[in-house]
Amino acid sequence: MKELLHAIVEDLVEDKSSINITEDAPNEEGVVVFHLNVAPDDMGRVIGKQGRIAKAIRTIMRAGAAKNNMKVAVEID
Repeated sequence: MKELLHAIVEDLVEDKSSINITEDAPNEEGVVVFHLNVAPDDMGRVIGKQGRIAKAIRTIMRAGAAKNNMKVAVEID
């Protein structure tokens, strides 16, 4: 799942070396939280207008996780 998130974000940002993804252990509900950090200049590209791109990223991640019987959440820091 981490690779999927990295592949999605990699095409959105200019500074690919600043992409940092950390993964938390599953919480009591079984949800794995991914924390995404990018350069401040690229933050707007990842979030998008009114959060549309961020919402799309979260939707894709949930769909990919459902195939693996997982639950995920994406936090953009």
